[in-house]
Amino acid sequence: MKKWIVLSLSCLVMVLVAPVFAQITPTTQPATTTTTTTVQPVMAQPTDTTGRQRIAIFTPLYLDSAFDVAGNYRYDAKTFPRIASAGLEFWEGAELAIDSLRKEGIELDIHVYDTRAPQQQFDSLVASEEFKTTDLMIGQVKDATEAVKFATLAATLNIPFINASLPNDQGITNNPYYVILSPTLQTHCVGIYRFLQKNYSLQDIIVFRKKGDDRVKNYFTEFEKTTAVKLKIKYVTLEDNFTQDKLSIYLDDEKPNICVAGSIDPAFAQPLCQQLALLSKAGSPNVVIGMPTWDQVDFDKSQYKNLEIVYSTAFYIAPAGKQASTVYENFKTTFYSRPSDMVFRGYETLYHFAHLLKLYGHNLGSSLSDKKYMLFGGEFDIQPVINRATMTLDYFENKKLYFVKKLDGALKAVY
Repeated sequence: MKKWIVLSLSCLVMVLVAPVFAQITPTTQPATTTTTTTVQPVMAQPTDTTGRQRIAIFTPLYLDSAFDVAGNYRYDAKTFPRIASAGLEFWEGAELAIDSLRKEGIELDIHVYDTRAPQQQFDSLVASEEFKTTDLMIGQVKDATEAVKFATLAATLNIPFINASLPNDQGITNNPYYVILSPTLQTHCVGIYRFLQKNYSLQDIIVFRKKGDDRVKNYFTEFEKTTAVKLKIKYVTLEDNFTQDKLSIYLDDEKPNICVAGSIDPAFAQPLCQQLALLSKAGSPNVVIGMPTWDQVDFDKSQYKNLEIVYSTAFYIAPAGKQASTVYENFKTTFYSRPSDMVFRGYETLYHFAHLLKLYGHNLGSSLSDKKYMLFGGEFDIQPVINRATMTLDYFENKKLYFVKKLDGALKAVY
């Protein structure tokens, strides 16, 4: 097995056997980041009296699924539970941030909790007096239930909760402590419409829709009511298992066609792009603009040749950047693997907001627009989302989008 798996499993065993680590302050450094790692909500150590601010990181590690009550690994030595990968990678990124913060002399108490631990343990955790001293929560959120749970907890404790992964507001309102880092579909649709206005305002645009999925069309239509530049859009609904001839009747043979994939489903995007590629002419490719979920699609494959593919994303890591190159090299030499997007998210989220917490303390919520502590060449654009009906603040959302353009598997531009 890869060294990465071995090290990861060793780490998980340590966490399970000793769920609460003692506070450690090395004597060789006057200021360090102290981490208290726990997956159990039973807080055995005494309340900290050092005055260090406290950050709680929640991520799905599935430790109860991987280990039995005696700490024995449930699988064979060559098997790693893939279900735990994203949560573990997020924590690995957070550990890189902890190392960077320590080197900078930033003193914090940072705790990690397994969101897949039993509900009773979570309830005991949040009811404890020690947890009530938490200053900031960060979560790699998996579903709507978790988003609502942590947003509600944040409002109760009057501390920010940074949702680092789930791009959904879940109907949460009047909660100035809830921060969404991965922009919602509505934000992506507004950004795509503006991108089309900027680049293709005079051209005919075809939006191919998945049957029964009206979200993109509805968001486009809603935004059109507030903008002066209206696009020339034709909406086409495609049945399941559509074929090339169902697309060709809407395309112009004499020039490149500007198309939009009107669904976030990658299973809809892949055949659509493949068919549009076949209908492209050499040297004059069709253009298709897609969704943030296209990060999951491998567009290097030959079936996408001669198609210009553009999609929106909130997290773009410039691979040539110094900090990113260091992370890539570290994973290559230490784990014999390539870091995932979740590693970078965990790293950047903790590093950025830990600095803001240290700088602004309890005023962190009013200082979310500060962009000084970004690592990988991008930035957050965190803005308040105002409820039009009540004119109150519902939550905060990162509105920053990037547009990635690829052709024949090669990255051509990032807007």
